[in-house]
Amino acid sequence: MEADAQRAGQTIPGEDWVQLFNGKDLSGWTPVGAESWSVESDGVLHGKGLTKAYGYLETNRDYKDFQLSLRFKCVGDGNSGVFFHTAFKPNSVDTTQGMQFEIDCTMMHHTAGVYAEDGRGWVVWPAPENEGVVRRGDWNDYFLEVVGNRYRSRLNGVQMVDYTDPKPGAPDGRIALQLHAGGEGNMQFKDIWIRDLSK
Repeated sequence: MEADAQRAGQTIPGEDWVQLFNGKDLSGWTPVGAESWSVESDGVLHGKGLTKAYGYLETNRDYKDFQLSLRFKCVGDGNSGVFFHTAFKPNSVDTTQGMQFEIDCTMMHHTAGVYAEDGRGWVVWPAPENEGVVRRGDWNDYFLEVVGNRYRSRLNGVQMVDYTDPKPGAPDGRIALQLHAGGEGNMQFKDIWIRDLSK
């Protein structure tokens, strides 16, 4: 099933796909940190940095194996990411586990690559010729897949990474949208759908 194509055509995915963001409010999500997360009248989820700290919006439940389809737009100069298998320390923006699929429109730097929050740092980058696939100031179609220790990403129809991690971290956890530290985070998201492959 080509979730990206369905996103572009604004058609509803099959019954095994579930709307993770309803376009109306933050039901099913919890802010982590002091940054601003709001839903605009056109169904866009808007994250905006207010402080110099990190900010996240995490799902209220854990996911193990899944496919995730969403659209994002980089409005400001900060970068972002889609975290998975994530957990946060109580009352903190510090993670205790997790990985992320990168979003960085400013420097065109490794968007759709995978970064580990366990101290390893980058585990896989896109090919150099694909670094310019991300579009700044316009909507980007993002398709992410996590099955066991295999991570795959597709950006604007281009396969970016397909990586099997020899040292995987936690087997499940929350999904979280990130605003990078520095106070310049300004990101928009919409059309967020998930297909749970764990069932």
